[in-house]
Amino acid sequence: MSHQTTEASPPAAQPDLAVEFLDRRTPVDRARQALHKYPALSPGIVIILAIIVFGLLNPRFFYANNLSLVSQQVAVVGTLAIAQTLVILTAGIDLSVGAIMVLASMVMAQLASHNGVPAPIALLLGLVVALAAGALNGILVTRLKLPPFIVTLGTLSIFIALTLLYSNSASVTGQDIPGLITGTGNTFKIGGVNFTYGVVMMLLLYIVMAFILNSTAWGRHVYTVGDDKEAARLSGIRVNRVLMSVYVAAGAIIAVGSWIQIGRADAASPNAGTDINLDTITAVVIGGTSLFGGRGNIWGSLLGALIVGVFRNGLALAGLDVLYQTLAVGVLIIVAVSVDQWIRKVRK
Repeated sequence: MSHQTTEASPPAAQPDLAVEFLDRRTPVDRARQALHKYPALSPGIVIILAIIVFGLLNPRFFYANNLSLVSQQVAVVGTLAIAQTLVILTAGIDLSVGAIMVLASMVMAQLASHNGVPAPIALLLGLVVALAAGALNGILVTRLKLPPFIVTLGTLSIFIALTLLYSNSASVTGQDIPGLITGTGNTFKIGGVNFTYGVVMMLLLYIVMAFILNSTAWGRHVYTVGDDKEAARLSGIRVNRVLMSVYVAAGAIIAVGSWIQIGRADAASPNAGTDINLDTITAVVIGGTSLFGGRGNIWGSLLGALIVGVFRNGLALAGLDVLYQTLAVGVLIIVAVSVDQWIRKVRK
């Protein structure tokens, strides 16, 4: 008898039930992964809900004059939020952005109005002052190895004192300031809403900074340093140089914010921007940038600035005292940091 041999066919692959079980994701896990992958998603949802709620509470929220006011408020906070984003991306924080803005704005206004300095030169010298302030923060962080929180808390007081000494605690009115410096407050209409040139400047800064962070080696180094300084150093990145450049770049951006602030207020005051530090940190954190560094999107900071502006404006229209507006911003910070902690625990 002839025996026919047949090769045994390979057994069908059995599903690994353990792997399937481990890979199972709940809706909450999927939401957390989405927020981790797209940091600007959560602030986008918040701004839409806030606009709907405040619009329902008071129809005046959608009036052209009110929308114009919100955009002008956001122009200053949004600009300074760019500088704050750069620092927070490196796992630092800058408590002096508001003080630097006020100091630079007083230098610009005083030189142009009381000292007879041509407006372009006054703007340039204001930029130099802001750059020097940013460089001082950078030197203290990189050379003395001091924590950014402590450094900028100290320089906050120093810059406030310098501003009061330089200005003799006196404001400069818009009628005394050349038109070039107050020109950022000039308006143009789009769809019935008045926008200032300061808003345009802010948006241009976001476009430029988004390109730099996403498409240049320097931008990648900023994220890498914020994620893990030691790993960045071992990979050949000069960490101190990156940190120093971040604080100097922040100073340059703050100088632009000073220019926008003068135009918005049509004046320069040594007491301006008392809550601006809180607002910029809130905008950046709500915008999805992690306080622990290395994760975030510059456009999220713009959404965060819009959220801060909408909340302050909406609460004011609701008749709440300014103290409750500040309370709301504080709550936003705590919620945003809590959400960030939750997102960071995402399962890979």
